[in-house]
Amino acid sequence: MGVVTNISEVSGHISGFVNQRTLKSAITCSGVGLHSGQRITITLRPAPADHGIVFRRVDKILNGEPVSIPADWRHVVNTMLCTVLGNGDDLTIGTVEHLLSALAGCEVDNVVIDIDGPEVPIMDGSAAPFVFLIECAGTVAQQKPRQMLKIKKPVTLEDKGKKVSLSPLEDSDSQTLAIDFEIQFDNAVIARQKTSYHVGRASYKNDIARARTFGFLHEVEQMHAAGLARGGSLENAVVLDGDTVMNEEGLRYADEFVRHKVLDSVGDLYLAGAPILGRYQGVKAGHALNNAILKALFQSPESFCWQALPESQRGSAGGVPNLMRAVAAAF
Repeated sequence: MGVVTNISEVSGHISGFVNQRTLKSAITCSGVGLHSGQRITITLRPAPADHGIVFRRVDKILNGEPVSIPADWRHVVNTMLCTVLGNGDDLTIGTVEHLLSALAGCEVDNVVIDIDGPEVPIMDGSAAPFVFLIECAGTVAQQKPRQMLKIKKPVTLEDKGKKVSLSPLEDSDSQTLAIDFEIQFDNAVIARQKTSYHVGRASYKNDIARARTFGFLHEVEQMHAAGLARGGSLENAVVLDGDTVMNEEGLRYADEFVRHKVLDSVGDLYLAGAPILGRYQGVKAGHALNNAILKALFQSPESFCWQALPESQRGSAGGVPNLMRAVAAAF
């Protein structure tokens, strides 16, 4: 019988707390950038405890090192069509939300992301390829407890019929992020969709990760004319022409549109720097309001606190399957 030298890899916790996780090994993938149309390669690499998630532009070298940009709400510089991170010197990385969503869903706390272009590859328009990448690399527990951002008092923002809020969890036994989201479009395929979801590893993979980004044909044509969405196609987005889904395979879920909004929100909220213990509610919200609610939260210190999650309260945060509760589909 071999000697166990790293108890964290076996038990997944130290001193009764849920611990931070990183990748077991580095792994690489390539794909097209949605807006640039460039072929871009990313490599996910293990990182030490308390490192966080950091992007490195390996195509931009300064003082012999790739330029680094932390995945942090304070580094968000644009939210027009996606979430864009920047270093303050006009160097940016766009479309980070799907990859961050996958890292959040797979409970990865520390990773270095090497990237050789200005945006994360769009892949198939969902987070599923990144979940697959993370599972292929594997994850491992580290020797530090995972810090959670616990919401203590509600914070709410509204703008022109859009609304977003963070509030304490009603159920003290729930130790995860709860999301309620509602969208409404003047389109018969989308119409009004609502869903409620608790972020857990198994349910994230099954119920959220495969939901693709979406758009309307006339908007795609306008963006192409403006030199945007150069890499967009039916291979990486759900495209609607009036009330018709143009993708030959159709939808992956009847309410794929609102599920993708949940996917985006999980990624945007991971820019808080830690998993959130609280309830997020979004009504017609997007990247801009998601970043704004994090700014508002951190400007209100009495509204949150940091805490480690005891292993005994791990629940859904540890990957136990949760039920995806679709309270309403299109109607």
